Amino acid sequence: MSLTDLPVLDALRTKMKWHQTRQRVLAENVANADSPDYRARELKPPEFGSMLRVNAPGAVSTRVTDVKHISVQGRSDMAPRFRDDTQDNFETTPSGNSVVVEEQMMKVAANQMDYQAATTLYSKSINLLRMALGQSSR
Repeated sequence: MSLTDLPVLDALRTKMKWHQTRQRVLAENVANADSPDYRARELKPPEFGSMLRVNAPGAVSTRVTDVKHISVQGRSDMAPRFRDDTQDNFETTPSGNSVVVEEQMMKVAANQMDYQAATTLYSKSINLLRMALGQSSR
């Protein structure tokens, strides 16, 4: 197992990939602000709860033994799945375009700050793990 194969770091990498993909979607929204009938799109955030479930053999898991129990359906794969959504904005131009440039630019700025926070946390975590293992940080 590599130093970077920890589930916490995997979740941070998934978050960074999501922010990169979201940045592309937001840039497409801004680029198509004047396109007729273009609907603004957004990405649904990844479900980090599925990444925290343990799928190892011999792990403790829930089981439905009575019809009144709540069943838990979990995803078996850990690959990130980012779903694309069209936004239902109430603000639409006469040409059918639903992009509000100011709103999209605010989302771009917030996305950049969140991405920077995730990358900082990732690099600090790697440095702390290296320090704990007695390796020098680069």
